[in-house]
Amino acid sequence: MGSVQDADCKPVGSYPPSGIDVLIVGTGLAGLTASIECVRKGHNVRIIERHQDINTAGDMYFMGHSATKFFRHWPELSREYEMISMNNAWIETFKHSGERVIAPLKVSDRLRQAGMDPNTPPGAFQMRPLIYRMYLNEVQRQGIKIQFDQRVVDYYEDEERQKAGVVTDKGVRFEADVVIAADGVGSKGQKLVGGQVKAISAGRAMWRAAFPMHHLDKNPELKKFLQMGGQNGDEPMVRTWLGPGSYAMVLIRRETCVWIMNHDVFGSEEENWNHTVGSDDVLNNMDRGLGPFPWDSRIKELVKLTPPNTIVNFELFWRDPQPSWTSPGARVVLIGDAAHSFLPASGNGATQAIEDAVTVATCLQLAGKENVPEAIRTHVRFRFIRCSCAQKMGFQNAERLQHTDWQKVKVDPKLAQPKLPRWIWKHDPEQYAYENYAKMVDTIRKGIPFDQVDTVPPNYPPGYKYKPWSIESMQKEVDEATVDMGSGDWD
Repeated sequence: MGSVQDADCKPVGSYPPSGIDVLIVGTGLAGLTASIECVRKGHNVRIIERHQDINTAGDMYFMGHSATKFFRHWPELSREYEMISMNNAWIETFKHSGERVIAPLKVSDRLRQAGMDPNTPPGAFQMRPLIYRMYLNEVQRQGIKIQFDQRVVDYYEDEERQKAGVVTDKGVRFEADVVIAADGVGSKGQKLVGGQVKAISAGRAMWRAAFPMHHLDKNPELKKFLQMGGQNGDEPMVRTWLGPGSYAMVLIRRETCVWIMNHDVFGSEEENWNHTVGSDDVLNNMDRGLGPFPWDSRIKELVKLTPPNTIVNFELFWRDPQPSWTSPGARVVLIGDAAHSFLPASGNGATQAIEDAVTVATCLQLAGKENVPEAIRTHVRFRFIRCSCAQKMGFQNAERLQHTDWQKVKVDPKLAQPKLPRWIWKHDPEQYAYENYAKMVDTIRKGIPFDQVDTVPPNYPPGYKYKPWSIESMQKEVDEATVDMGSGDWD
């Protein structure tokens, strides 16, 4: 990430007021990013949230470089990010049974081996609680109002009045020039834009846990194994275990231990981040389907000392790509998980949610109050094919993690990690919107179908031609280890 003193740094106050009233539903990464970026671009912002407070709990996720480029416009936020970021992390990889396959390396060195620029990494694992605290600090500095306990049950738009809004379970109405639905996979906004997306169980789930490091004191031998990296043993360490149809990851940093494990469903899972299970639930089921080689005993010891009410058993659901992200009059737009849900293996959910937010704020600023629908339709054209491709990457990465070819890994270690292609992490969503807005608007005015645009440079794999696809067909290819990404340069 460049210095906050970059010549193109344009902090709050750089843009004149647009007069556009924006209502944001949801306080996830997409909603919070949209709120501060809309303020920076001169829009009037309100946020509503269904819960009593913002949920800052959780473990970790991957934040791509393309999602953090806009930080250059936010000096204080940028400084906080540098303080909490794991730029000095190490990584090592094991077979699920415990055999080490790739020795510890600085993440930057492993990127160098994969042919990437270690000085401009594709992204980094981040702690969700710390990232949310960082965002909330900026929201508070900007005086953005969040109204809690507002559960939205319906979205609407009034094209004649050029307004859109929501209705809560208490019958309260909130209205604005544009409504940004950032309220997750079950967003009620989906009905207005083309139909609620059906959720189909993937047959898979994730155990996830995060807890203070002092719990490792109960097992000195395990604590020694799970030591941090670096010459002084004070740098974050990521360890991955890859097994047949499964994988696990453990992150150790000074104050926190995080572990996750992918597994088949067996009855105790829910699609609910507050749903916890006991360690016995994990220990009694983690070896299912592994044949004669069970999980590394050190992973089992880690599960045993995980504190009660800490392990989330989150069921994964398939959701086909949303057919549309906007209401008929383009006054309501879905962003983040509400528009495109990702498999955990993709490493792209947080990244694409943030890119969405940056893009929609920019398009509204370029269009102005009189052209809000045009801005929203242009935003969707910038984002739809890119997100569709990023979603497909999740299936290719799942194949790598669940069907690892260890003979090939010995020759090419990068085959034991998720793919992080250049077309994803080198993208700058704000710059791309500025450079291509007029050209994309022209394709809309001329009635050119979104998948036949050839006057705007792709922000997806060069040479790729969009083809509709379904989760079911892609998962079948993962199970058969025959994932076909389609045309184009996916590297």
